[in-house]
Amino acid sequence: MMFRSSLLAAAALSVLLAGCAGNAPTATGAASQAAAQPAQAQRQAVARGIYELAYSPRQNAVFVASSGGFGADAAPAKVLRLNPQTLAVEREIPLARKGFGVTLDDAAGRLYVGNTVDLSVTVVDIVNNRVVGVVQLEEKVAGKDRNGKDVQRYARDLRELAVDPVNKRLFLQGHGGGETASVLYVVNTETLKVDKVIPGLGLAKAPGLAFDAAGQRLFVTNLLGELITISTRTLEVTQRIQTDAEQPMNIAFDAATQRLFVTDQGAENIRKYQGSSIPGFVSKHPGNRVAVFDANTGRQLHSFATGAGPMGILLDAPRKRLYVTNREAGTVSLYDSASYAPLGTVSLPTHPNSLALDAQRNVLYVSVKNGQKDPKDAAESVARIAF
Repeated sequence: MMFRSSLLAAAALSVLLAGCAGNAPTATGAASQAAAQPAQAQRQAVARGIYELAYSPRQNAVFVASSGGFGADAAPAKVLRLNPQTLAVEREIPLARKGFGVTLDDAAGRLYVGNTVDLSVTVVDIVNNRVVGVVQLEEKVAGKDRNGKDVQRYARDLRELAVDPVNKRLFLQGHGGGETASVLYVVNTETLKVDKVIPGLGLAKAPGLAFDAAGQRLFVTNLLGELITISTRTLEVTQRIQTDAEQPMNIAFDAATQRLFVTDQGAENIRKYQGSSIPGFVSKHPGNRVAVFDANTGRQLHSFATGAGPMGILLDAPRKRLYVTNREAGTVSLYDSASYAPLGTVSLPTHPNSLALDAQRNVLYVSVKNGQKDPKDAAESVARIAF
């Protein structure tokens, strides 16, 4: 959840572009903790520039977005359909624009792919393995490049996506910063048109996004340390809480306990970005943790340490398991979501990024990005961890 300009900025900043004691619920027993220990990860190199992924129970397939990388020798962008057991590529769905973040509406057979650098979203039919539409969220505006030259560019970029299948809506953050505020785009999934642009996400990048379907609300984090709630009924900001999470990134929502789990990354490059773009910014927290908040009040309930550079976060609520990718540590950590106890760590160098879960089979899928020392044209990988 996921964190350069655009998701590139988030990738470069967070990757986009990652304690206070509280009253913890009763811990699970030792037998439960032992049962959670994962087997060794199975891993397969699949394509250049991979980012987020999703598992489809209906299709029994893993879908992963590949940007193809950057530069003159970049590979074509595509969505890869992977075999969930072997991770073999079963199908390639060409994209006209680079793909980064994804969200899945499995019942409708649609995968929505964020085109971060083009400020648009591509709609993919995963039943017939084809693109069915592209939604342009904003047009380019006049601006300056790094050398001060006049250019036409997008004022914002994208990161996370969330879909509301019942009300036929797709939500996407428009990253801002500096003089351009972050916003939330609301797309009608029937007409594939932008219904509304919701302001108020702050004069900073807003990396985290989580959807509470029953509560009809969205939760958003930004690099001002704010936790923002938006009503999906009125399409307005209803609450804004200042937290001590300095680099709040991805969010996992627990509907049963009304808690929000937020990765607080603590990356030095993001800290430098904050210092240069946020007036008066002073770093006060090292990050490298998960902060737990009451979803209704924004009150911090707990905080626990992770590996370096926590990024993606995923909750398996029925099993009370919480998964976190530690981008800089090169690991995936497993916690008991009730007691916050660590249950295990899987090594996945270099940079584990995003998470998807086959809940029925208790199998976790992880996108793993290359590091600076890896060959520029090397394929990045997807890992499969069976519990």
